[in-house]
Amino acid sequence: MSTYYIVLAIYFCIIFAIGIVAARKTEGNSDYVLGGRSLSPGVTALGAGASDMSGWLLLGLPGAVFVSGLDQIWLPIGLTIGAYLNWHFVARKLRIYTENVGDALTIPSYFYARFGSDNRTLRLMTALVILIFFTLYAAAGFVSGAFLIQTLFHIPYTQAVWIGAIFLMVYTAIGGFLAVNWVDFFQGSLMFFALLITPIVTWYNLDPAIDQSVLPTHYFSVMSNNTSTIGVLSLLAWGLGYFGQPHILVRFMAIGDVKGMSVARKICMSWMVVSLVGAFAVGITGAMYYSGAHHSFDNEMIFLELAKGLFPTWIAAVLIAAVLSAVMSSVAAQLLASSSALTEDIAHFFDIKLTEKSQVHLGRLAVVAVSLVAMIFASNPQSTILSIVGHAWAGMGAAFGPVVLFSLFWRRCSAHGAIACMVVGAAVVLGWIAAHSAWSNSTIFSIYEIIPAFLLASIALFVVSLKGKKPNEKTLRHFDEVNEHYQKLRLQQQQ
Repeated sequence: MSTYYIVLAIYFCIIFAIGIVAARKTEGNSDYVLGGRSLSPGVTALGAGASDMSGWLLLGLPGAVFVSGLDQIWLPIGLTIGAYLNWHFVARKLRIYTENVGDALTIPSYFYARFGSDNRTLRLMTALVILIFFTLYAAAGFVSGAFLIQTLFHIPYTQAVWIGAIFLMVYTAIGGFLAVNWVDFFQGSLMFFALLITPIVTWYNLDPAIDQSVLPTHYFSVMSNNTSTIGVLSLLAWGLGYFGQPHILVRFMAIGDVKGMSVARKICMSWMVVSLVGAFAVGITGAMYYSGAHHSFDNEMIFLELAKGLFPTWIAAVLIAAVLSAVMSSVAAQLLASSSALTEDIAHFFDIKLTEKSQVHLGRLAVVAVSLVAMIFASNPQSTILSIVGHAWAGMGAAFGPVVLFSLFWRRCSAHGAIACMVVGAAVVLGWIAAHSAWSNSTIFSIYEIIPAFLLASIALFVVSLKGKKPNEKTLRHFDEVNEHYQKLRLQQQQ
């Protein structure tokens, strides 16, 4: 146990050191919220990947595969397709738009600048959606961290939640965006290593005397008897969520040079594919390793059990640190996005004038406030990581995804259409979750909520924009200028 403490102490020291260095480079709100638009392609890529995957990559996904088998493959496929389309269609144009129209620092401020609307309801609605679903998202991260700390140090769940939350609050509040991205680069590398080595070692430690046929007959089928068409569509639909995740989109906005976006895309997609395959392999090899044997651990702890059982103590400690990395990289990004929603957007709504230094201080207080609320949601030890993440992912994806896509590629998209989209998307997700809880045996409500929500939100945006008042000339001119810049850049990179 002492080895665990030593390795994790070293890990924590590295994280805090990065936070302190980043804090010294944070001079104003632009640095705290967006890192001064100075990220390299590599940091952008691993930052987007690590903050995206979160604790479910090493806990939730391996646990689902461990129980259900190959029919869970549709989830990684859906995520890979969605991430690629997000990088290909959204990343470059969003980076150009946010710098050239009002130098927007957050997704809410981008919407406000894009639509040129004096209706502050747009900005407030965006900030509220972020706060609601990111608080839920952060709660999922706290659950992951608490499970890990509880398993490792054998302390009560509630205390484990507090320990993980306090650590996250401190380094996120101190260092801001730069700290989160630099730490994500380090943590993304650690996660990559963990997901490469664990399934390989597990495979070589399989006991040839164990009869693998004790696994269910459907385990190695991608379309088993337990898999329905609705189930496959629901897993694939996770890819829709990418277009509306502010903690991922903001990484596109922060890259130093838009010309480096293609390099960042290649790095991120390579990291993502290998990591998802590794997480999937952990679940499969774990099921084979424990086939025919009784186990008392929670299914989502399969990665931790393999790490502790198959590796020397110091390597196991490094692998456990990788799980911490997965948890913290995502939650820190979400806390920072929630913080910026409070300081950048709600403050603007109420016409609160703040100095640069005051905005940074308020942002740090907001990180603490959102963390405390998320801890309340995470207080239930029966929470399932994948289900919590799924609800939050759907809420953000359905409320913001259509707005991001339409605002970048449809000239006629309006502020009122965007508001309608957010209201309908968020409401359908929340209503669908409630309906599924009330009628759990219903086939229709077993569909992943992002599918109906994304569709209905898109229809609402299109209809309200088309039937409502046309955007003003200034807004249309900005759209044409950005589109022209975007097309020129594409031609330059193709030559």
